[in-house]
Amino acid sequence: MPLTDTAIRNAKPGAKPAKLFDERGLFLIVTPAGGKWWRFRYKFDGKEKLLSLGVYPDVGLKDARARRDAARKLLAEDVDPGENRKAQKSARADRAANSFEVVAREWFAKFAPGWAVSHSSKIIRRLETDVFPWIGGRPIAAITAPQLLEVARRIESRGAPETARRALFNCGQIFRYAVATGRTERDPTADLRGSMPKPIKKHHAAIIEPKAIGELLRTMAGYQGSFVTCCALRLAPLLFVRPGELRKAEWAELNLEAAEWRLPASRMKMKQDHIVPLSSQALAILNELHPLTGSGRYVFPGARSHRRMMSENTVNAALRRLGYAKDEMSGHGFRAMARTILDEVLGVRPDLIEHQLAHAVRDPNGRAYNRTAHLPERRKMMQQWADYLDKLKAGVEVIPLHGNAA
Repeated sequence: MPLTDTAIRNAKPGAKPAKLFDERGLFLIVTPAGGKWWRFRYKFDGKEKLLSLGVYPDVGLKDARARRDAARKLLAEDVDPGENRKAQKSARADRAANSFEVVAREWFAKFAPGWAVSHSSKIIRRLETDVFPWIGGRPIAAITAPQLLEVARRIESRGAPETARRALFNCGQIFRYAVATGRTERDPTADLRGSMPKPIKKHHAAIIEPKAIGELLRTMAGYQGSFVTCCALRLAPLLFVRPGELRKAEWAELNLEAAEWRLPASRMKMKQDHIVPLSSQALAILNELHPLTGSGRYVFPGARSHRRMMSENTVNAALRRLGYAKDEMSGHGFRAMARTILDEVLGVRPDLIEHQLAHAVRDPNGRAYNRTAHLPERRKMMQQWADYLDKLKAGVEVIPLHGNAA
């Protein structure tokens, strides 16, 4: 006689497990603890087997019968429902193990140790904020180009087109890693080329006219903030390194007697060691600063703790306090200033300038020059540059760019 909902509700636990039979192999086990478990008994290849169909009341009588009927349909197709369930469970586990987020984090763990901390932190934050919430749980092999485009356009719609472009670039790196490790067959980001407008390239704000540079230097000399910030501000045009390289400078990297600063590859954008020759003006500033911060690790420690380097916005904030808007001058702009003046006013060879900017410069055979390439000439260039800045600051020998009136 088939089971009824009333009979199931009224079934009481006994000293031993009891079976309440329905029909066509379905029955309910009532345990001594009061649990009620659905089971389906069937035969496959002459062997009797049991299949669990859930727990009552989460799975009611109607649902249990539907699950039994689905299992019987598989049997009619010569498929073992128990083995079919195991296969599906295994497939789900494989999909979870090869989800986009799992593969992405594996890729990140493999390559991040070779990146600057600031670079790696931006990438993982971008993925966690803009990518994982939407496609992180999907099998990487099942993700399509339209799905990726939807992710990118969601980022773009909030007014961040450059972030959208970078997110797609990172996704492409992850897909190519998945291809190499056998988790997918192709990179769908290749299908998205030309699907988004190219971002308008923005250059860092920079002052490059000699007369205006002199005015900037005189204004900077009157900075009334902290002495550490003042020194960083004065060194920025003399050294024209990247702002992150300047604020992370360590005393152990500086050899004041040899008049040079040696930056390790781990802190350089191009992942190559770099040497910055120090002019007499730069040495004077560092010798002045050494009694204050020389006992610590960082040349420019943070305002709150000497165990941390200066904040990344300190130099820009100082420029704002001095009245220079963000579209007029930036910490990064000292690099454009040096590149322009050294080339167009002082007539320095472009390859020497590019070496000192720590750009990727190749020799005639296509090989990267080493850090000591043209070092004597670069020492002369750095001193010439510092001397020229002194003249601009003093208001003498102002040579206009491009032959225009100053």
